[in-house]
Amino acid sequence: MTGPADNRLQARSDLAWAISVGGIGVVLFTALLAFTWHFAATLFLLFTGMLLGVALNAMSNLLGRVVRLPHALRLTVVCLVVAGMLSGIVFLGGTTIAQQTTALSNTLKSQLVNVKGFLERNGIDTSLFDFGTVSSTSDDAASTPAATPAPHALPSAGTIAASGGAIFSQSLKLILGTASAVGNFFIVLFLGIAFATQPGVYRDGLLFMAPARHRTRAIMIVDRIGETLERWLIAQIITMAAVFLVTWLGLSIIGIQSSFILGIQAGLLAFIPTVGAILGGLIVVLASLASGWVAGLSAFILFLGVHALESYVLTPIIQRQALDIPPATLFAFQILLGVVFGIWGLALALPLMAIAKVMIDHFKAEGAPVAITAAA
Repeated sequence: MTGPADNRLQARSDLAWAISVGGIGVVLFTALLAFTWHFAATLFLLFTGMLLGVALNAMSNLLGRVVRLPHALRLTVVCLVVAGMLSGIVFLGGTTIAQQTTALSNTLKSQLVNVKGFLERNGIDTSLFDFGTVSSTSDDAASTPAATPAPHALPSAGTIAASGGAIFSQSLKLILGTASAVGNFFIVLFLGIAFATQPGVYRDGLLFMAPARHRTRAIMIVDRIGETLERWLIAQIITMAAVFLVTWLGLSIIGIQSSFILGIQAGLLAFIPTVGAILGGLIVVLASLASGWVAGLSAFILFLGVHALESYVLTPIIQRQALDIPPATLFAFQILLGVVFGIWGLALALPLMAIAKVMIDHFKAEGAPVAITAAA
């Protein structure tokens, strides 16, 4: 028979154990947050590769509904078709893309300088905005008389060394940046193909890490997340293709020179809901203003039409079974991830929120009968 002293001792032991476990849990959670924060770019890169694998697997499954072929053969056909389309775009429009990209960059710079001048003429301070460097540099160069170089004057050794160091530094930055971008591209490509080649292996490996008593619940959540991401990615690919075609054809009819590259950027930015459409429309309007106010107004009307097509036709019809997230909630989550993680968080906010929504809906569905029973 246990006495009051034994009960108090057991209670103290239980309290100490609870405090210890809670402290360990807090430390592990803090370490997980620190790890996520420090390696956010790498984690987002891995998540992008997983999304590519889900997209390839979804297209392979769609092809399987048409023709009865093994999964490996269907995936090979899908990869060859996608690679052929990208190669055709680069081969047929490579020169056009390069020329239009250069023209678009120069046009946007000049339009931003015009916007800066307009704001300054109306008494608005633009010192916080860093897009007036081009005009200030050109104005200084134009207003300052050209200094006549001394005849037969050779630069000093210090000048030559400084110039060589600056050239080497800029070249090294360019090489490292290009290597990083190419490396990230191939990492995403490799991960996507690897995930799509054997999706069952990675699914089983992920489920193996779940405790045995929770494995049934983990299977339901993982399968539902996979189905949701597949439906959303297929719908998003269709939406991006439609936005690209409508923008390209509309700007070509208006007479904008950089219509093809503007259509490409509008289609790519359509991957980012709400924010992407606004950025794409702003770029289109700024580029069109170089051809006059009529072209700018026509481009703005085209942007409104494309936005209405995306928001009120394509999204409700194509994506009504993929995701059901309130726009304000999605926009707030985008802004939060964009501020914290930059462009990665902004671009991947929707799929991350889709995963969170699937998990929340699953646990709410499981908790509803318990709550009803308890209330009864």
